[in-house]
Amino acid sequence: MSVRALWVFSHERGDGGGGGGAGGTVCFSRRFPTVERRAKALAGALYVAVPEDGAVLQPLLTELGLSDGDKAFVLSRDDCARPQRSPALELRVQGRDRGVLWPVLALVQGGLILACLVLVEAPPEPRPPLPSLASVSQGLSLLAGLQAFLCGTGAKPDGEALASKLALLPSVLLQICPLGTPLDAPQAGSVAAPGPSGSQKQPAWKPGPHRGRAVASVSLSETVRSMQYGKPSRQDLWDVFGTVNCKCEVEGVLPNVMVTLTLPPNGSPLQDILVHPCVTSLDSSLLMASSVPVPPILGSYQLKEEENQLRVTATLKLHESVRNSFEYCEAHLPFFNRGHVNNVDVKVSCGQLEVSREKSLLVWVLGQKFPKSREVTLNGTVNFSELSSGPRDPLCTGLTAYIKLYFRVPDLTLSGCCVDQHSVQVYSSAKPRITTSRELVSSEYYIWNSAGEAPISSALMVL
Repeated sequence: MSVRALWVFSHERGDGGGGGGAGGTVCFSRRFPTVERRAKALAGALYVAVPEDGAVLQPLLTELGLSDGDKAFVLSRDDCARPQRSPALELRVQGRDRGVLWPVLALVQGGLILACLVLVEAPPEPRPPLPSLASVSQGLSLLAGLQAFLCGTGAKPDGEALASKLALLPSVLLQICPLGTPLDAPQAGSVAAPGPSGSQKQPAWKPGPHRGRAVASVSLSETVRSMQYGKPSRQDLWDVFGTVNCKCEVEGVLPNVMVTLTLPPNGSPLQDILVHPCVTSLDSSLLMASSVPVPPILGSYQLKEEENQLRVTATLKLHESVRNSFEYCEAHLPFFNRGHVNNVDVKVSCGQLEVSREKSLLVWVLGQKFPKSREVTLNGTVNFSELSSGPRDPLCTGLTAYIKLYFRVPDLTLSGCCVDQHSVQVYSSAKPRITTSRELVSSEYYIWNSAGEAPISSALMVL
């Protein structure tokens, strides 16, 4: 894995009229000519040179949503016909070296943006799928290490400390990324099976070896997304993705760890596994098509206008296969383009209702359990003040509205995937205490008003 260019930018949101835009400055940049020659040889006639720093900054701010603060929609970025390929950004640069840079990786913390353009050791057309590019995960690992070096544990780096660390950055890169190739990233063809002893050196970003009790923890977190429309003419959508994190704290050389993922006999196999560069082997039998039978919570939502008020009706049903034990579960009902909430006459069959009048938001707090029936309902009316105030959204006009669910279920995964504590093997002279955990978390979980219109993208979402 090699890096063609690396940047550190600072950015600040403006306060100008209409929400303002964003400005940025170049704090640091480094290009690697030997890597660039390889990129030119691989691309041939389709080669796009790395432009000047200023030509990279503005399209990067646009892609990250940090420019044009008064514009919620930017055609070049948000067009439904353009497939999203996060975390790899596509930058369209202008000027003498106009063209497309891909894949550009970026991390944002506080007022800093760390970005790099990694080398793809394949012809530019057709583009290889992201899961097949180890350079993407390795590039993100490099940026994460540099981010920890520059920013530390604080949300926003201190000015004087940041300046001194930026001054040291050329020397740091010379040690950890000579000639554009990170030393701690495994090279292609160097995959090896785990053995009884670890021979890798201490990573350059880690300040020192661990001292204290040996502990190895493995956590499995699944995230479920859903779009439910409540209409026969539109198919409900959902998907599940997850991560497995292993943290091993032992004295001495970092050991090799073997983790076995267990799936139920009738469970769905896993798909599109993307691994961190420290993973040296992967069972290819896991790479198969997958499907999850149903979303964990099915809902229906109806919002209708009655004279000078809105009639709100909602039903949520917990699927029988999902454990009825939440860390938290909330349903948010926002109202846009209608003014502030003035009067609420809404009854819920379970939980409690909280009203944020300034935000025109109803928060239905369901707590940690559904009732024995596994079904809850909400019904009532909502009145609003004058239209000149209140939150606005260009998408949610008329009866276009939604409920967004937020929940976390500990010790559960929809796929049934888990890690057996006794299957975790740590090849170290120390005998660490091994802990495992798993969880299911919601993200972008929407239930749209079946009495109104709902947005649908005709383009496929491509990783």
